[in-house]
Amino acid sequence: MAAEHETEHVDVLIVGAGLSGIGVASHLRRRLPGKSYAILEGRGAIGGTWDLFRYPGVRSDSDMFTLGYAHKPWTGAKSIADGESIREYIREAARESGADEHIRFHHRVVAAEWSSAQARWTVTAERSDTGETVVLTCSFLFTCTGYYRYEHGYTPDFPGVDEFEGALVHPQLWPQDLDYSGKKVVVIGSGATAVTLVPSMAGTAEHVTMLQRSPSYVLTLGARDPIADRLRKLLPDRAAYAATRWKNVLTATLFYQLSKRKPKLVKDFLRKDATRRLPEGFAVDTHFKPRYDPWDERVCFVPNGDLFRALRKGGASIVTDRIKTFTRTGIELESGEHLDADVIVTATGLDVLMLGGMTVTVDGEKVDPSSRVAYKGAMLGGVPNAALAIGYTNASWTLKIDLVAQYVCRLLKHMDDTGNRVVTPKEPDASIERVPFLDLQSGYVRRAADRMPQQAARAPWRLRQNYPADVRTLRYGPVTDEVEFSR
Repeated sequence: MAAEHETEHVDVLIVGAGLSGIGVASHLRRRLPGKSYAILEGRGAIGGTWDLFRYPGVRSDSDMFTLGYAHKPWTGAKSIADGESIREYIREAARESGADEHIRFHHRVVAAEWSSAQARWTVTAERSDTGETVVLTCSFLFTCTGYYRYEHGYTPDFPGVDEFEGALVHPQLWPQDLDYSGKKVVVIGSGATAVTLVPSMAGTAEHVTMLQRSPSYVLTLGARDPIADRLRKLLPDRAAYAATRWKNVLTATLFYQLSKRKPKLVKDFLRKDATRRLPEGFAVDTHFKPRYDPWDERVCFVPNGDLFRALRKGGASIVTDRIKTFTRTGIELESGEHLDADVIVTATGLDVLMLGGMTVTVDGEKVDPSSRVAYKGAMLGGVPNAALAIGYTNASWTLKIDLVAQYVCRLLKHMDDTGNRVVTPKEPDASIERVPFLDLQSGYVRRAADRMPQQAARAPWRLRQNYPADVRTLRYGPVTDEVEFSR
């Protein structure tokens, strides 16, 4: 007779019901329909990032033909889509795959403990809606929590910030009742969020100033993809989607490789593109000439050049300077200039948090992610039966997540076929050089370098930012290299 309070067990436990978690669940259902699974979601809705971020103009920072799932064609008219459309796309994918029936909302995972004796994880979650503690066990743990803290973003310690009498907001926690119509707005930042906010607010605010400490590279993309539109008329939906997806993958890969190998050529191209879209006499080199090479930090894409259009029309401006102090009525800059503001938006980045902040232990020993080396960008060395979903930094997030999900499904099938219950990536030899997990110089990456896993200088411990190469490795490559299996 079963114990009255027997702990629930599932084959695969997915943490997070965002773009990654719903994608992983869809792969599991189609590839391993006999596996039981559950999804624990700390918030009360599907969508992850795309449900959390509600600031004006929120949209994809890459095209939807690659940000969309491989198995579910994006049928929207726009290639660069708004946040609401992406949120509905994820919800639709969850309904179609049945993943929505496996989600436990308001379950924030706080701990995961691996027992080699039992060959399973014991996972503890706290329910934010009832205050209860819930415990489940699973044979395989798949963390789809991204790499930033949902509770708050990153805001520097600005001097005098308490003196400011206007509204101070971070895009990650945008107040839905914020009225900025007819007001002076300063957006601090120069990344993807800032270049989205500025043109979106410029039509309503009296004026929007983008205040940046240093410039970013900005490139215009069409909000619609004319080749995709043409292919949709000629081919069935799935074929048109696959062709467009590969077209965009190869274009992005070529642009990235060219940026790394011929940075001056790409810099000249980006400067010329910005110059022809800006008003005559605009200080292009002051505001659009970064100190670094393209793709040392992410390139910002703007649909139909909306940022440049807002600058031309005069509803927005850019100031490149450093903050001396906040004042009652705005910001005083080191140059002596004062920016009047009714609303200040700190689009200053993310606060990195690995594994959703959960405590992970293996046979009683706490796992520090920063001391581990990522295996194929999908698992951590020395951590059994666990995968993590981290997307690309130079291409659409979902491209990598689809591949990792396919790889894990292949791995689990191999274990079933061979009668093995445990798989553990071997730690690479200490003589192999370790390098940072993410090959970016962005502020949020530099700030979190000591909290993120490492990668090694050779495969399968090298985190390649290259989708075609990862297709060979994760979709078709062996699942037995440099891992240990056990019954």
